[in-house]
Amino acid sequence: MKRALPLILIAAAAALPWAVQGTGAAHLVRAGGIIGLYMILGLGLNFTLGYVGLFDLGFIAFYGIGAYTAAILAGLGFAPPLTIALAVLSAVLVRFLLGLTILRLRGDYLAVVTMGFGEISRLIINNLDAVTNGPKGLQVPPLRFFGISLSENIYYYYLIMAVVLLSIAASRRLENSRIGRAWVAIREDEIAAGLSGIAVGRLKLLAFCLSAAFAGLGGAIFAYWEQFVTPESFVFWESILVVSIVVLGGMGSVSGVLLGALILSGCPVIMQAVLSPEWINYRYLFFGFILLLVILFRPQGILPSRRREAELLNESS
Repeated sequence: MKRALPLILIAAAAALPWAVQGTGAAHLVRAGGIIGLYMILGLGLNFTLGYVGLFDLGFIAFYGIGAYTAAILAGLGFAPPLTIALAVLSAVLVRFLLGLTILRLRGDYLAVVTMGFGEISRLIINNLDAVTNGPKGLQVPPLRFFGISLSENIYYYYLIMAVVLLSIAASRRLENSRIGRAWVAIREDEIAAGLSGIAVGRLKLLAFCLSAAFAGLGGAIFAYWEQFVTPESFVFWESILVVSIVVLGGMGSVSGVLLGALILSGCPVIMQAVLSPEWINYRYLFFGFILLLVILFRPQGILPSRRREAELLNESS
């Protein structure tokens, strides 16, 4: 049953757009795409926060870099595959240069520096009118493949779903590889890992850059889907939301991150539909309450990895 469950969930997600087409629940297709984008971001951040234990509060900046790179290049007439590839590359390059300077920091110091970088990035985008059009934002031409313009939500829903599945596969392979085990060793005890012959600095930088690839890819898809980007889409609270997704689901757990994204990015949609549109203003209070309950009663997350759960049990015993 456990092996069949992922296939059932994938089939249900694939059937959703056709099940709600022409009904009052058609907005769930767009909501599903948004949830998928947060899943991609959560899986990206899981490399640093979940596997290596690097507390990053500026992750959304790389989502913005990917989105703005795609918007600028698409406006210049670059082909979509090249635009998306360069958006990913730009996010990874900036992340690499940042990692060279800050990855010697740990804990709260790293969190503060990454938070500062996230805010600096947003302010640069907001004030660089000649390139980004400042707070007025940039128009993005629609995504076109083989002469077909992808302008409807259903196209992006399936595109995002495909990227999520590829991201899950990549995360699983890396988690169970020698690199993944080395990342966990660094998280558990960085000094001991270094003394065991693990290249701590290089592997931390690798995780840092891989996470940016996910963010840049998600940002490029977001830019094409919205056909408009502004600095307000990449504020500090978005970084907090992605961190909350990883912590809620279970750091280092692929399944946990997917569940965390489903809960935290799906709840506002349910709140709006079931209660009233005004409830969206209280979503952060709701998120805070959920996280408080998790920290008190299940600090390892809802669906933690076996390794992470064992670590916490050993610490408490």
